[in-house]
Amino acid sequence: MRNTIGSLRAWFREHPLIPDLFLGGALAAAAVPFAHVSQVFGDPARLGGPDAMSLGLIVTGCLSVALRRHWPFLLLCLVCLIEITLAAAERNPSLLWLAALVLVYTIAVRRGLAVSLCAPALALTGHFLSAAVGGGLGEWSTHLLMVVFAVSLWIAGRNVRLRRAYQAELHDRARRMEHIREVDTRAARAEERSRIARELHDVVAHHVSVMTVQAAAARRVLAGNPEGAREALSAIEELGRTAMSEMRSLVGVLRTDAAPAERSPQPGMREIPALVDQMREAGLPTQLWIEDERGTTGALPPGVDLAAYRLVQEALTNSLRHAGPRARAWVTVRHESGELAVRVTDDGLGQEAGEPSERVTGHGLVGIRERVALYGGLLRIGPRPEGGFEVDARFPLKDT
Repeated sequence: MRNTIGSLRAWFREHPLIPDLFLGGALAAAAVPFAHVSQVFGDPARLGGPDAMSLGLIVTGCLSVALRRHWPFLLLCLVCLIEITLAAAERNPSLLWLAALVLVYTIAVRRGLAVSLCAPALALTGHFLSAAVGGGLGEWSTHLLMVVFAVSLWIAGRNVRLRRAYQAELHDRARRMEHIREVDTRAARAEERSRIARELHDVVAHHVSVMTVQAAAARRVLAGNPEGAREALSAIEELGRTAMSEMRSLVGVLRTDAAPAERSPQPGMREIPALVDQMREAGLPTQLWIEDERGTTGALPPGVDLAAYRLVQEALTNSLRHAGPRARAWVTVRHESGELAVRVTDDGLGQEAGEPSERVTGHGLVGIRERVALYGGLLRIGPRPEGGFEVDARFPLKDT
């Protein structure tokens, strides 16, 4: 039953002319017999019975209500004019006063404040003029009732207009919030995919570079040192498993139709010594200095911890790939008051011409810049004056 009523209301809202035609027709149908009862409004001796012209004017005024949503103010003027004309002809205006009140309500609902204020004034002016012309100005009870009806319907119409405006504002606000939520969702997804892309690059570039160096070493010593080749192949196997595990954890984030993949803890600065040992085994002699001027080894913020680790990982991977076979690398980590400084350098021995430019513009170093900028840090990347390459980053920290 409720669904039927709701569907009917929705249909009427989509076709507003239909209920307006019913309203105008009902008023016209009731006004014709009502015009013969002249005793209801005024003195029978003063108002004559209806004729064809007066009935035509009454029906026209009542039927004009059917177009009230299009020209309500113009139709109100028409109804008042018909009412005055009938009073001048000493004919009963029948239910034209009711049609005028309907138009007053419509103007209050559909027009602004200034125009709507003119509606009850115009309706009352037409009523009093018709009473004055027809000689019924002394009927104060009828006039008072007309004033009360006009003001009450105007107030009701204004309340409906304000409520509709409030509901429209709520709907518009909800639509804007939904749009903002969709934009934020797309931005969050893009940021998350960018983060995953950086993580995948760091993982793949580092492990594949080390595996390539280990495979080359195993190939060189395979004939003369089988045990050394076996150790290199074991290291390649372990690196491959580690890379696959990290990639599986990252790719699991992108899955929407399956359970999330198991994720191991993200690496941090505590894994820097193991990373340096791994680079030494891969053939890049690396020295590590960790200095803590605060006298404490308090935990770093997780984001800064991961960003600093990835920076060292990418810088050492680039040194392994580009610095040359006889190169050496140095990693310096310094915990200062309010700052974490990370510096990775190499001497670039055996480096081929043109390599520094490639190292500056690689995708990995672009990711480093994004990571450092994300946490408000400062970064310097470029060749060293004495030769080699340098990556120097400073992350701001809250004082503890």
